[in-house]
Amino acid sequence: MSEIQTSTLKRSFGMREAVTITVGTVIGVGLFTVGANVVGLMGASVILATFVAMIVSVYPALLYAEMGAALPYAGGTYKYAALGIGKPMGMLAGWNFIISLVAVTSGEAMAFSFYFKAVFHVFGCELPISDVFIACFVVGAFIYTNVRGVEITGRLQNGFMFFFWGVALVWFLMMIPNVDLQNYVRLPEYVDFKPAGFIGSVAMIWWCFAGFETCCAMGEEIKYPQINIPRALFLAPFIVFAVNAAFQWFLVGIVPTAQLGAIASADAPYAEAMKIAGILGFPLLMLALGIAFGGDFSTLNASIAVPPRYLFTMARDGAVPQIFAKVHPKYKTPYVSIIALGTLSIALIATDSLIYIASLSLFADLFYYVIGIAAALGLRIKHKELNRPYRAPGITIGAPVSVLIYIVMMTQLPPDALLTGIVWCALGLLIYCFCRKRYAANEDEALSSQILLAETPSAEEMEKMDREYKIWRRIVAVAVVIAAAIYALPFSIG
Repeated sequence: MSEIQTSTLKRSFGMREAVTITVGTVIGVGLFTVGANVVGLMGASVILATFVAMIVSVYPALLYAEMGAALPYAGGTYKYAALGIGKPMGMLAGWNFIISLVAVTSGEAMAFSFYFKAVFHVFGCELPISDVFIACFVVGAFIYTNVRGVEITGRLQNGFMFFFWGVALVWFLMMIPNVDLQNYVRLPEYVDFKPAGFIGSVAMIWWCFAGFETCCAMGEEIKYPQINIPRALFLAPFIVFAVNAAFQWFLVGIVPTAQLGAIASADAPYAEAMKIAGILGFPLLMLALGIAFGGDFSTLNASIAVPPRYLFTMARDGAVPQIFAKVHPKYKTPYVSIIALGTLSIALIATDSLIYIASLSLFADLFYYVIGIAAALGLRIKHKELNRPYRAPGITIGAPVSVLIYIVMMTQLPPDALLTGIVWCALGLLIYCFCRKRYAANEDEALSSQILLAETPSAEEMEKMDREYKIWRRIVAVAVVIAAAIYALPFSIG
């Protein structure tokens, strides 16, 4: 076996990091840009689209919990699909996951630049630097920190997420006096509840949930993955729902219904909403700082960290050039993959089109999940012998229904995103065919051995893990109930 084949990654993450890496990937560009634009289109009824987006994410999250616990690889869906429905489909899954999060990185960096400039607007200053330059600079910084090691990535992620949540809580409290409850009981006249319009809105809101299985991609770096991966996935869709619903509620509440349309096309919808409402000064500063240095940074950190693990695994298997499987001798990170995909993100930033980036990411996400959901069913059929610490219920019905739902959402994408997605898939298959011929002898032994190396926590460690999970579960349950209840509050008062 070659050095590339036997290279493995270091297990350093616990459940907390699995949750924050996963949620951090999701809470960012969608919530604060395109997802917020949908609020301008739907008003208070956006909660219906957000709820549906959560529902169609929950069952696939259970399927990923099963696969992630049984196959704790770096590479996630790429490996699941290769084993369950064939290596070409695995290649397409991994290839689309990569471009999806590369696009998220690009979009998130652009969103950071929008809200970073909003910080200066608070003080009446116009920052004389282009959005593209700021976005490229911050991507470069995160490439550096990710190359330096997974421990740094995990510590940064925890810091960014808890900073974001802390600032968000303070901002929520400051916004309460500015909320007009009448905005929730009346909708803009242009709201479209026709099936095509509603499905399109659900698809764009669902982009705020895409990435709920991110921890699976880092399964080779998560301690006790047979326990921590399922637990992170049980929580993730509900955390994302609570955060999205809460921010949407305040966005609806502070903007007069007649002016919501301006939010639909804004680059920085939350900053624009506060300007429309006349809420400037310290509250706008808090919002911009929280989004830029909490939400945006957490997503950038995670979206730069995760796709290289896919590319690393695909290279280790011989599906793409094996140079991408190189591990840094000191930091034990897939540094070539990190640098290569970070550079691709910078190239996408140069298009300076957030809508195009979002549409491309959405195509790749949906197609990737269709393959991943099918892979779960394929694994059940082809590998009955596989030890599954967790088994998702009702897979023979749930998996096909989920695939159908995601295909329906794909029909709502713009033609240019579909065309770019098809070209990207064709390029991936060409690279795969070339590399499989060149690396035909690669048998993927190192990855196969990972199934046998799962460790069992001590009784003391298990007690600590159970206690932590119970705390997370209670907090998330309360957050979901509150997020749903605040939409009913105006009706009960009125």
